[in-house]
Amino acid sequence: MLKTNLATRPFYNERAIHVLLVMAAAIVLVVTLLNVSRIVTLSRHSTELSAGTSAARTEAVRLSAEATRIRRTINKDELALIVGAAEEANALIDQRTFSWTEFFNQIEATIPPDVMLTSVRPSFKDGVTSVSMIVLAKKPADVDEFVEKLEATGAFENVLAANSELTDDGLQRATIHSEYVGNPVEPETSPAAASEAPAPKAAGEKESSTAPKAGPPQRGGGRQ
Repeated sequence: MLKTNLATRPFYNERAIHVLLVMAAAIVLVVTLLNVSRIVTLSRHSTELSAGTSAARTEAVRLSAEATRIRRTINKDELALIVGAAEEANALIDQRTFSWTEFFNQIEATIPPDVMLTSVRPSFKDGVTSVSMIVLAKKPADVDEFVEKLEATGAFENVLAANSELTDDGLQRATIHSEYVGNPVEPETSPAAASEAPAPKAAGEKESSTAPKAGPPQRGGGRQ
């Protein structure tokens, strides 16, 4: 029996085409769902950021108004008193850290024999220790020598001798201003030198005395 195909077009596998179309539609649907979910998430995040920004702006306005109100209620006189009390407290702290022992060790090592220290007044401001000293000397050159030796120690800066005048006893009274920075390393003294070094004495004081008396030095006085 002869079998022939009289159709004008061939047969197609429609089932495979339908499967491909379903798969493509599923992929498009999944991608669409992912995009929608992403858009919803971003929109929610944007809403949260906007709410946070608005809250921050509101808080900034409130704090600014509160600061303005506080500034209006501050008493300037009371504030000045508080600032002054703080400066005094800082000055007291600086005084506790000021080493008198180290300071007088520097003076003892540098003061010339014909110069007598009669007054020391330290002051503390902004972390700077200023020292004013009043000395008596036989001649101006002795004061200049003392100033040079103080600067050479490195513990004193901006040393300046001012207000020099002649006393009734014919001595030079000078006021020396300086900034004391201290010396972390104290000069070492051998026991033999310490035992042989005489104690400073004022004029008319006995050799056995260990504490100097206040008063102008006379010829032959001072350290030997």
